[in-house]
Amino acid sequence: MVRGTYVMETDRTKRRLGTSRALAPAWWESFNFRLRDARDVLDCECDCVFCNNRFKFGAQRWSIYGAILERVPAGGDHRHPPAGAPRYIVAFRGTMPPWHRGDMNANIEMLVNRQHDCRRFCHARSKVGELLNSIAYGGGGGGAVWLAGHSLGASIALDVGRDMATTKGCYLQTFLFNPPQVSVAPLLNVLRVPDVARRFLYRISYTVKAKMGAMAVLRPFEKKMEELFERLAPWVPELFVHERDFVCRGFVYFEQRQNMQGGSSQVALVGTKLSIRDMLLFLHGENKEEKPVQPHLLPSARLWKTSIQGHRHDLQQWMEPDRVLNLNSRLYRYPGA
Repeated sequence: MVRGTYVMETDRTKRRLGTSRALAPAWWESFNFRLRDARDVLDCECDCVFCNNRFKFGAQRWSIYGAILERVPAGGDHRHPPAGAPRYIVAFRGTMPPWHRGDMNANIEMLVNRQHDCRRFCHARSKVGELLNSIAYGGGGGGAVWLAGHSLGASIALDVGRDMATTKGCYLQTFLFNPPQVSVAPLLNVLRVPDVARRFLYRISYTVKAKMGAMAVLRPFEKKMEELFERLAPWVPELFVHERDFVCRGFVYFEQRQNMQGGSSQVALVGTKLSIRDMLLFLHGENKEEKPVQPHLLPSARLWKTSIQGHRHDLQQWMEPDRVLNLNSRLYRYPGA
């Protein structure tokens, strides 16, 4: 499904060049899914400085970044779906060469943790919210709608999933392939920091976060994060990462957290939900309202890892057979859950 969203954008480009054959449907029709109509194509204008209408530097750029796909049941009856099958899958693509301005702008917004205000992220949250409202889907399990994305698309799916959980109480099944995570973990790999030194650095980081969280001036922020974790606790996104992928290596965060639970439980409990960056912004007065916090701060997740040879960040690797991927997984839950 995610691969099909990449092909959709390619199909649109080919149509502009006079090639009318659409290849994208083959990626989902063989799984008995369909694109109902044009309203389920997720496309959005770029809001970078070059495309923003206020500056008139160039024409407004639109690009397809995802799609809402509906399952086509046998006989057209939605009342008796196959066990575990969703009714809808919302799929999001990642960055495409030659690096469309819209893609790069969204990547930058995500890098500086301002995706909450990015036009593409906002559009995705709005469209999924409309979908949930249209099928009168309330709280509880997330079986009717699944989210999936790769790379930048995984960031969008993560953002949408968090928003649906916290604002609607809808815990959607979410599949994130090579989700980006900004952290120092990849740098430690590049510098070949020994495991003993690495564990020491992580422990220091958790201790500093716990000490900062205990400060009176930061107690409101710590309480805010505690409430956020309580709302997110039932949601368990599936994270698919390559162990040597520089982009998503930061999700070792969950392994760090597990190791900390073997030490001081209070340090693990507090340090897990706090970010030094977010706390400094709060002290500076930039994070006192409902501003976004670091997206990797999740109470629970299932982490799937592979070390397959080849392009470590490519979506194609996840299409290999299980025996080739040699996946190992582990469920991580918030210490207080």
